[in-house]
Amino acid sequence: MDIAGQAINSSAYMRIGIDDTDSPAGMCTTYLGAVLAGRLSDSGMTVRDAILVRLNPNVIHKTRGNAAICLDVLGDPDTAFGMACDIVEELADFSCEDTNPGVVVSEADLPVEFYEKAVGDFCETDEAIALLAKAGARFRGYRNGRGLIGAAAAVASRFEDTTSEILVYRKPERWGSPRTVDRESLFLAERETYPHTWDTVDTENDVVVCVPHTPDPVLFGIRGVSEEWVLRARSMVCSEEPERERVFTTNQGTDAHLGKGSIGALEPGRSYLIRGTVSSVPVTRTGGHVSFMLSEGARSVRCMAYEPTKGFRDIIRMLRPGDELVVAGSYKEGSINLEKIRVISVISLSERKAPFCVSCQKRMTSAGTAKGYKCRICGAREQEPDLVRLPRNLKPGWYEVPPSARRHLAKPLCRGQPDLEKYGIA
Repeated sequence: MDIAGQAINSSAYMRIGIDDTDSPAGMCTTYLGAVLAGRLSDSGMTVRDAILVRLNPNVIHKTRGNAAICLDVLGDPDTAFGMACDIVEELADFSCEDTNPGVVVSEADLPVEFYEKAVGDFCETDEAIALLAKAGARFRGYRNGRGLIGAAAAVASRFEDTTSEILVYRKPERWGSPRTVDRESLFLAERETYPHTWDTVDTENDVVVCVPHTPDPVLFGIRGVSEEWVLRARSMVCSEEPERERVFTTNQGTDAHLGKGSIGALEPGRSYLIRGTVSSVPVTRTGGHVSFMLSEGARSVRCMAYEPTKGFRDIIRMLRPGDELVVAGSYKEGSINLEKIRVISVISLSERKAPFCVSCQKRMTSAGTAKGYKCRICGAREQEPDLVRLPRNLKPGWYEVPPSARRHLAKPLCRGQPDLEKYGIA
């Protein structure tokens, strides 16, 4: 059954939110938003901004990116609401039983706390409906109405930090067919615009990142610090002729999903930045996943670097008990899935070796159980072994997963390091 609410008609500034129109088999909510933005402009309304809002990446009822869109518009709200509903009914992938779109048009500001909860925690449909009804918003939820959560959160969003992404879309007749994007032009765009753009390609692993493999309308997308920079990178890319393209203001690459936490008080499905001490030697498990235990006093949590993080796992394998870390990632199934770490300090490591005979310039050998050491050449004896310091190639600093494994919301280190004071970490 559809869920709907209606407010009084007027002509004003409004925010339009849409979510949950896609499925693993097709469509993309950003494409639907781009088409709607074009139709609103064609009807005489002013689209002031198109906003791509990434929400909690751990929500199970989502496609990979968990994205909602918000359009900031000047025009007639009744007309805009009707057009938004029409385009959802036209383009949403209703063939998937898990597609439950939501449409919101609100002239009133919705509380930003709802967005903050949706990006870092979990919200319920009833909670979104109550919020929308109180604000006098126009809204419609299709089927079970779950998309109203993301649509309301998008309308409520206010970003402390923003980035941009240009999304280029394919002609509908090419959806589902192999994409034609010149690989070398993508690597050129990365070389010419990094660090002002990022995650176009993964140079270390020689992988293209910005071209999806799913049968949706997106041809490619380029993320960066501003509209100017993503447009500059986009101008270098050679590809099949697109149908349309749109620059979105986003919360991608901002760490908006990370919250304060402490070991022993972590909640599943939330993402954290926490501090602790390595308390076990990292172990490589079946499939190439690497894990270790991080402790704070008597409390411990497992940390995981999965196989897709590639060379990042080599950094994790270099950790040793006693190293102090800050780790960022999502807490799921009893583990923190690592996105990046800061090595605060590393302990000194040493090993016991037979003492060195100064006269013969050779190491002594064991003289027997509890008998110390003896030089085979001159017979000199020593009772205690030498402690030889081992090199530690791991240096203090930040380390992150490669672009091919980075989550949409995770802030790349090329944008700067997290403010640890914000998370209560000294």
